[in-house]
Parts: sequence; C-alpha cells; structure tokens
Amino acid sequence: MTLAMLRPYRPVLGQPVLRRLLPGLATSALGDGLALVAVTWLALQLAPDGQRGTWTAFAVAAYTLPGAAGTVLLGRWLGGRSGAQLAGWDATVRAAALGAIPVAHLAGVLDVGLYIALLAVSSLLHPWGSAGRFTLVAELLPQRHHLAANALLGVFGQAATIVGPPLAGLLIAWVGAVWVIAVDAASFAVLAVSYRLVVPAARREAAARRGSAARREGARREGAVRHQPGDQHEDGDRHGKPTTGPSRTSGFRIIARDRSLLGLLSLSFAFFYLFGPFYVAMPVHVTDDLHASAGTLAAYYTAFGVGSLLGGLLTGHLRGWPLRTTLAGIVALFGAALLPLGLGAPVVLSLPAFALAGLVWAPYQPTATALFQRRAGTVDLPRVLAANGAVTVLAVPLGTMLGGPATALLGARPTLLACAVTILALGLVAATAAARPGPGAQNTERTGPAGPPGPQATGPHDEPGPPARVDAPDRVRPGAT
Repeated sequence: MTLAMLRPYRPVLGQPVLRRLLPGLATSALGDGLALVAVTWLALQLAPDGQRGTWTAFAVAAYTLPGAAGTVLLGRWLGGRSGAQLAGWDATVRAAALGAIPVAHLAGVLDVGLYIALLAVSSLLHPWGSAGRFTLVAELLPQRHHLAANALLGVFGQAATIVGPPLAGLLIAWVGAVWVIAVDAASFAVLAVSYRLVVPAARREAAARRGSAARREGARREGAVRHQPGDQHEDGDRHGKPTTGPSRTSGFRIIARDRSLLGLLSLSFAFFYLFGPFYVAMPVHVTDDLHASAGTLAAYYTAFGVGSLLGGLLTGHLRGWPLRTTLAGIVALFGAALLPLGLGAPVVLSLPAFALAGLVWAPYQPTATALFQRRAGTVDLPRVLAANGAVTVLAVPLGTMLGGPATALLGARPTLLACAVTILALGLVAATAAARPGPGAQNTERTGPAGPPGPQATGPHDEPGPPARVDAPDRVRPGAT
C-alpha cells in the first residue's frame, strides 16, 4: 500500500471523533468476519438430524432480516436520534443478544429455537446502526470527504471477510462455535463502549458545524459572502430541519418524494436481487460443471475478497466522479465481469474475472451512501438510510430464493449467465438514465455557477420541483480540499 493510495483518507483519519472510533469499528468488523462461519456452524450443531438445512437457512435469515421490521416498527422513536446514538444502541443490542448465546449454553438451555430468537433480536436495530454510522460521517466531515470515509468503513468489512472465516475455522476447531460467537459479542461490546465515549464530542462537533453553517448562511443573505459552488451542501442544508415528522414510514416518504433517491433505491434493490441467484448457482457450477472441489469454490471467494479489498482502497480516489454515472458504471462492469463464469470460461480466465468483479463491487455501497448523504440533511439522513437498508436487506435473500428454481430449471451455468446479462443490462439502462436526467435531476450531477442564492434556495432540497439554483452536487469538485 503506497502513501498516494492513502492520501484521500488522511482527513478522515485526522478527524478526532472518527479516529477514536476506528479501533472499535475494526474490532467489530473482525467479529462479523468470524460470525460468517460461526453462525451457520452452530445452527448445524443445534439443529435436529434431517432438518439441518432448514434451520441453517433460518439462522442466516434471522441474523439479517429482522432489521427490516425494526426499521418500520421503531421509526417513530429512533428517527430523530444522532448518528453516534443509533450506532451505539445497535452495538449494545448486538452485544447483549449475542452474549446471551454462550450464557444460555453454559446454563444448558440453548436449543435451536432459542438460538434463532437471539439472532433475530441481535439484528433488530442493524439498519439503524448502519444508518447511524454514516450519519455520523455526515455530521463530522464536509461532503468532499464523505466518499473516502464511507470507503474506509467498508474496507474494515472487506478485510474481515478475508481474515475472519479462516480464523473462525481455527477457533471453532479449538474451542467450538458458541465461543466464537462470544468473541463476536465481545467485539460489539467494545464498539458500544467506543460510541458511548464519543457521543459528547460528536454532539459538540456537530453543533459547531451547524453554527458555522448558520453564520455562513446569514453572511450570504447579507451579501457579505459570495456563494461558491458546493458550499450549500457542504455546510448548509445538510444540517437543516427535518422535511417530515417522525413516523414509522417517514424515511420511505422522504425517499418517495426525491426522484434521485427513489431511483437509487430501485437500482440498488434490482442490483442485489439479480445477484442473489449467484449464491445458489455458483456452488452447483463448481461441483457439477467444473467437477472441482470446495477448494476451487474457496479460491473464487478469496479472489473476490481480495479484489473487493483493493477496490475499497481505491474508492476514495473517485471523489471527483459524478455519483449517479459512477453507480451505473459499477453495475454494468460488474455484470460484464461475471460473463466469463456464465459463458463457461476455464478457471484460469474466470477466476481473475471474478476478482475484477470484487474490485468493481466494492465502491458501490460507499458511492450510493455518499449520494444519500448529499441529498438528505443530517436530521433526515438516519431515517432515509434505515429505510434504504430495510429494502436492500431483502433483495439478496429474495434473489437467492429465485436461484433455487432457476438453477433446477436452467442449470447452474445458464443461471450465472442470466445473472451476468441482466445485471449488465440494468447498468446500461441506469447509465442511459444518468446521461439524460429529467427535470430537477441536474442538481445531483454538477455544481452550478457561482452567485448569490436564489429566492427559493432556503427550502428543503428534497421537495419536488426544480430548484432555484444548484445546491446538491452529485460530485465533489476535483481538487477540492
């Protein structure tokens, strides 16, 4: 890793609150990497004979899907909270629920039903925790550093998916899966304490930024400061008043009123859904079509993980790119990178192509989150991101459910080819839409000319209708510092 590669991340590492959180975030990410293996392995051990597949599927679903219900059920109470509070509460719930699993094991009462229930509780606040994490980024950093910060948080997870599973295998063989989950719980406890310690400092930093934004806006209105492109969304409306009152569905309503966010949510759902059948077809392709071993399948996943880690590190260098166009390009290139698998190319070609798919995949989520951070003020952002997470968390499981009958009907390789072609087509459609923005969409693509704000500039930027001026840039000016 060169110093030039780290340059976009220096402002993130230099932010005092985020710098104090990074060790806890890295520890928690490693715990998640361990859980990738431990959650399913313990389900296999607890499930009755003949029902292992069913209960393992329940365990995987319980560790992710209840968060969608938590977004709706808890929206009225959690929507107005700060980023650090939301992320800290999620970490606390996860630590407590996962920590109860080894406690129940020691008490001799742990069965597969209780195990599934505790996993479900642990994931109840997960969309809110993720929303809180990225809201904290928006609260503490100017918009030109959002993409790098989002990417840095993603790099922890990408590294954990490489290191965590083999480490989990060693620990399971040594102490058992239940104690690996205990380690995961401890990692969330460390993260919860980290968030609790930075809440006061985060509040002070956010208040200082809001005060600075208010002074700038007052100076602009008096004509004392000339408006510069990108200023409004760096320190202005991002900290504005909520555009809708707290309710269970307020995040969804905000997205529905903003064509750019609605299009982004639709693209993300379709992208993840169309990739879902891969998780069924790929193992079958390796065993039935390639007549290869589990080691070959592991090699594909490792190549993807290494590619995604490199892609995550490179994401911070994309800050001068238009976000909507970048997202469409990622989807199209990802579909193209899957084509060698679907076309039956030999492993020597399809393996590096799959590594390229990982490299292309990595920037998608940080870039999509950056667009949400541009479009929604920090008061609305937790609700918007939680709503986005509630929808997208359903996409891959639904796509995976489609993968079973598709693989049985078409075969593994044709299913992989169908995934590649449809994802590529989706990316091309999205690229066409990004190149031909509709009315009011221009404010997500480029910064307007310098000049004083127009008479309608003080309204919430996600209200329908064309804006009086461009104040929500979709890209950061190249060279901005």
